[in-house]
Amino acid sequence: MSIIGLLIYLVSLVGFVGTLRSFGVLRYLSWISAMLLQVLILYVMAMFNQLNLGIQLVAFLGCSLFIIRMILLMFNIGRVRFEELHYFDVWMILLGLLLGKVLYASPLIHYDNYSHWALIVKFLTFEGHLPTASDPLISFTSYPPEMALMMTNLVKWVGFSDGTMLLGQFILIWACLYATFAVVRDRTRGLMSFTLCFVITITNVFNIAIRMNNLLVDYVLPVLTAAAIAGVYAYREHPWLQFGHVMLFVNALLLVKNSGGFFVAMIAFYYLYCILKYGQQKWRWRIPRAILATGLGVGVGVLPFMWWQQHVHQTFSGVSKHQISTQAYSKQLSGEDHTVIFKIGKHFVDHILNFGSLSPRGVILINVGLLVGWLVVRWWLHHKNQLLTTLIVLDITFIAYYISLFAMYVVSMPYAEAILLDGLERYMSSIVILSLLLGAMVLLVTMDDCLYEQRIEKRSIRSFSSIFTKNMYQIATFVLMIFSIILMFSEINGIEYNNSIGNNELPVQMRKIARQSKQYNHTKILLVDPHANDVGDYYAGYVGRYYFFSDQVTGQENFMMSAKEFKAVTQQYDYIAIPEWHRTFTVMTNKVYHQHFKTGLYRVTKHKLVKVNHI
Repeated sequence: MSIIGLLIYLVSLVGFVGTLRSFGVLRYLSWISAMLLQVLILYVMAMFNQLNLGIQLVAFLGCSLFIIRMILLMFNIGRVRFEELHYFDVWMILLGLLLGKVLYASPLIHYDNYSHWALIVKFLTFEGHLPTASDPLISFTSYPPEMALMMTNLVKWVGFSDGTMLLGQFILIWACLYATFAVVRDRTRGLMSFTLCFVITITNVFNIAIRMNNLLVDYVLPVLTAAAIAGVYAYREHPWLQFGHVMLFVNALLLVKNSGGFFVAMIAFYYLYCILKYGQQKWRWRIPRAILATGLGVGVGVLPFMWWQQHVHQTFSGVSKHQISTQAYSKQLSGEDHTVIFKIGKHFVDHILNFGSLSPRGVILINVGLLVGWLVVRWWLHHKNQLLTTLIVLDITFIAYYISLFAMYVVSMPYAEAILLDGLERYMSSIVILSLLLGAMVLLVTMDDCLYEQRIEKRSIRSFSSIFTKNMYQIATFVLMIFSIILMFSEINGIEYNNSIGNNELPVQMRKIARQSKQYNHTKILLVDPHANDVGDYYAGYVGRYYFFSDQVTGQENFMMSAKEFKAVTQQYDYIAIPEWHRTFTVMTNKVYHQHFKTGLYRVTKHKLVKVNHI
């Protein structure tokens, strides 16, 4: 890790954060807003084929803003009101540092890291431009580049590694979770803050299929949406900040993944609702204003994504997986009869109604939690509240999300993947995680409304209706604090355990036989893998393409052939990589080349294989 590079990155980020705060952006929203603003600049520069210049420009702007603010503060100009640290700030900082340290030491194992997410970051880092039609290394050409640009910005300064990429994604995730505290009116109340801390740890339970030690965006989408909705609520009395916030987050969600459109719709509906509810104008002016502001805010936010769609259609002739294309959808639907769609639908319904699975249990947890909360507040505390309404809205959202998922499997996935509901559990975890965070935020607002003393400045250790409520408050706060810490340590231990059992996985084994290539090439490489499944589902090929940075890597497991056929096969390649001992391949090399070896990287010559440590 380059310490100087890390300092440049942090100073630049702090410069953007401080500047945004001087314009009224809330402390809890300033970190994620600054990151998204940086990535937007990188995106514009990358679209003009100036990514490396864009990374330098972002660093220069951020550092310049930081220096200017330091000078102004010396003269007591533009000072931002200081907000003291609270208990949850300490929780976020300490556990964030521990989790970041573990992630930095983690390898990438999941299949999709190598089919796209890590591969595109490596490509952007060392090639310095978005992929074109002449770059066959990148298969998923329609995937938007938001997260890749975010991680590339850090990687360029700190150094390329699995851990640096994971750290870059984690910084954004943690900033999103920090932004959700913007809905808390009185942040000195430990019960409110640790309730949210506890829910954050619960979201890790439903992210178990992926965890944070992978670069997939199934956790990024919900936390980014939660931060967006938290900002819409927090800026309800500041329409211009609210408007800019919506534009920035709509842009970000659509450029994270094509499926971000569903989450954008949720933001749009809530933005419209907030303007209608909290607007100060008369209703005859409030309604058209709400429609105009929502349409304009979302519309402007969509423009960068439309630019990306145009770029994809102009740059690539084929249709990539999950690309938004009515032509591709029509073609796939025309090739599927009603029987196929019915089979996929039956499997889909069986899964979402299988309460032995994790995500359906999450739906039940959210329903029970909000219903119990509504009953307690309404009938015991005698307070009207929005918990039941929130529950109904979230259930409608679940249904809409399920319909959109089913449509995705039918129109944009190959039948072999769709009939197995490939990735369904992690797709469903996204909406469960988002609903947990949204439900928690509404619960916090409700809890604050139920406190005995509504004036924040008057609240103290004596601001309770009775000794009983005071004791209950303190006990509940302590219990939530303990469990939020324990569950977060459980997540850290889980990641460390995954790292330990991943030492025998193919990506880790590759490090033991050769140095990773960082120069894009077209070298023909045969990757020998004794596991037929790794070869059959192209995992070996994807890992090899990523590691050797070549689009000509082929994984092969079957070497039951004659000596003549074996030599003909090996002579087709420039190099042969053997990360794990393959009995048949070892016997054949001994027979054909009169050499005996188990693992390593070898350059192919006419009469023998020469061991090397890099291509």
